[in-house]
Amino acid sequence: MGGAFLLGPLTPGMHPTDRPRRLRADGIRGMVSETTLEPSDFIAPVFVDATTEERVEIESMPGHERVPVSEAVDRVEEVLATGVESVMLFGIPESKDAEGSRAWAEDGVVQRATRAITRETDAYVIADLCLCEYTEHGHCGHLAEGAHEGDGLTVKNDATLDAYGNIAVSQAEAGADMIAPSGMMDGQVGAIREALDGAGFEETPIMSYAAKYESAFYGPFRDAADGAPAFGDRRHYQMDPANSREALREVRLDVEQGADALMVKPALPYLDIVKSVRESFDRPVAAYNVSGEYAMIEAAGEKGWLDPEAAARESLLSIKRAGADLILTYFAESVAEELSAGRRT
Repeated sequence: MGGAFLLGPLTPGMHPTDRPRRLRADGIRGMVSETTLEPSDFIAPVFVDATTEERVEIESMPGHERVPVSEAVDRVEEVLATGVESVMLFGIPESKDAEGSRAWAEDGVVQRATRAITRETDAYVIADLCLCEYTEHGHCGHLAEGAHEGDGLTVKNDATLDAYGNIAVSQAEAGADMIAPSGMMDGQVGAIREALDGAGFEETPIMSYAAKYESAFYGPFRDAADGAPAFGDRRHYQMDPANSREALREVRLDVEQGADALMVKPALPYLDIVKSVRESFDRPVAAYNVSGEYAMIEAAGEKGWLDPEAAARESLLSIKRAGADLILTYFAESVAEELSAGRRT
């Protein structure tokens, strides 16, 4: 009996005509693997804290720390030693105000760290651009007058765009190789592109957080970056987890405004979005394997419920398989070291 499939139970003397297991044996298995991970696929998040003179452990993210500006170079050198080539900088400023003005200060925490890192290392430096770490209220933009607990659209979109342009220029002047706006303001990519071009930074690319969802998986990051909202939430400017068609609309708008790379955040609950973006747009696709995705694997590993190293690797493979070219992940260093060690054996 020919054909690729046999229906019903095999009768005596009958055998499968298609045996996929033949290609799962050691020796050939790796040669026919459809998806591979490389350290160069990863972007490592780095938290730089202007309020401390020593490293501070992030309790909800085991293995990660905030580092003082004076140790930013050392921290990035640790990342580079694993084979990871790119970092994304997040800053905790020495002070906050209603406007988030430290975000675009020449001596701001990210600006100072960027100058040192680009001067002393070969790392590719991506600067996260948002206001939530810098504002007293913890929102991603300028608030409407009288905004308070329970308000709906509290963030003034267009006024915020002016601030985003200022931040982008200050980060580029400090030496950032790429700007990554994450606030989900309408028109943010166009405003940042115009500001960068006007300041002579036409060659500085933008990686937009093009589809960023309001997610329960951000909790540990808000602890790490001290960026939780003082009141309300971000559902009026981050995307509804129920929506997928809207994601493609958001991505299309960012492409039209000049985005060079496109980010989906979070990653694991939104692999369908990663796949759709990959299939619909001719731009590099990034996915943010966020803090909650990291923390739940680490917590389960501590309980002995799963192998955290294997689970991390499998998670990153799934993100790459869905279509991500780049993965921003807190597993960057550990998985890169594992990949490198495997090649040495």
